[in-house]
Amino acid sequence: MTPSRHDRLTIGQLAQRSGLATSALRYYESLGLIHAERTSGNQRRYPRAALRRIAFVRAAQQVGLSLEEARTALARLPEDRAPSPRDWHTVAATWQHRIDRQIAELQLMKAKLTGCIGCGCLSLSRCTLYNAEDRAGAAGPGARYLLTRDPDTGPEPAAEPVAEPVTGPAAGPDR
Repeated sequence: MTPSRHDRLTIGQLAQRSGLATSALRYYESLGLIHAERTSGNQRRYPRAALRRIAFVRAAQQVGLSLEEARTALARLPEDRAPSPRDWHTVAATWQHRIDRQIAELQLMKAKLTGCIGCGCLSLSRCTLYNAEDRAGAAGPGARYLLTRDPDTGPEPAAEPVAEPVTGPAAGPDR
């Protein structure tokens, strides 16, 4: 059965219904996330199923997936109709490992937050709040305490021993 013209949405209608700008819809189309047919006047017409595909992409982004990951998943779903529960299950199963890994990373970050950000430790050797020489910065860019080792040991390289000034009789005649 051929869809009627009432089953197709203009880019403006799709933008209004999805909450995305028309430029974002064109971008999604260029990435292959959604597809449009062209009228004889070269205007885009989207199937109503494009609304579900857009909702899917936005949900994927909410859980931290990239547009490329969303595109790969959408390639497994039908373009011309709303996905069935079985279709959704197939896609969700492919994301389980990715989401579980992301949850573990977030739990680790949560645990480190109490020992790192605003902890009140006043440690001049580790704390980024009181570390004027930015020793953590020597370990590389970004949130080093959250991205690397345990906040108790810090990510900065080991401090080089500072030579103590020589005093007393061993100091020599220039005293």
